Amino acid sequence: MDIIPAVDVKDGKCVRLYQGDYDKETVFSTDPVSVAVNWQEMGAERIHIVDLDGASSGSQLNFQVIQRMIACLTIPVQVGGGIRTETNVGTMMDIGVDRVVLGTVAVEDKELVRSILNRFGTESVIVGIDVRDDLVSIKGWKESTIVSSFDLIDDMYSIGVRRFVYTDISRDGTLMEPNFESIEQMVNRSDANIIASGGVSSLGHIKQLSGLGVEGAIIGKALYTGDINLHEAISIY
Repeated sequence: MDIIPAVDVKDGKCVRLYQGDYDKETVFSTDPVSVAVNWQEMGAERIHIVDLDGASSGSQLNFQVIQRMIACLTIPVQVGGGIRTETNVGTMMDIGVDRVVLGTVAVEDKELVRSILNRFGTESVIVGIDVRDDLVSIKGWKESTIVSSFDLIDDMYSIGVRRFVYTDISRDGTLMEPNFESIEQMVNRSDANIIASGGVSSLGHIKQLSGLGVEGAIIGKALYTGDINLHEAISIY
């Protein structure tokens, strides 16, 4: 199972939000590049980067920071947040992004996702399923929809998406625990690869996720608070 550190960028800083609330942020570093390099040096084999400003606005407002991070890393990087056009995807690929995470467009424009898959390939695309009360949220988690997480995974799988990041927004940044029940349902839903995110805060949580059969776990706040030691987690799992 992949242990994937998260670097969330807002206003050029490395931050963590509480339950996706932009007014409840904790700044962990003013230098996201050094944070990403540190996770690489501790053994990370992939970094998950989110442009929080981009997710909210629909534009890559932290593009230059992300570009610097990628230039300083030798491991694959997946990036999400405000990537809503085929041109955006192409720009990300041009600077060395390995996978893009699509959220809002997966709900709003199925044909665009199909086009992106056809142009860049299945391995280059992840769809983010960001859920609050079993319904998908979009546009930086600020807008609710009437789309269920299960309907979205079925719809996207039908056009060729094979990798999903599932996030229970109510758990994100809380150090509670993942929504194991929903994650298990996601894993059993199809043959897609599921990456779990939100609430992972102990080695026990990682062990339980591994038992459910997820492809990976994205870990954010717990790494910054020291609740999880990245090197130890990677060496075990």
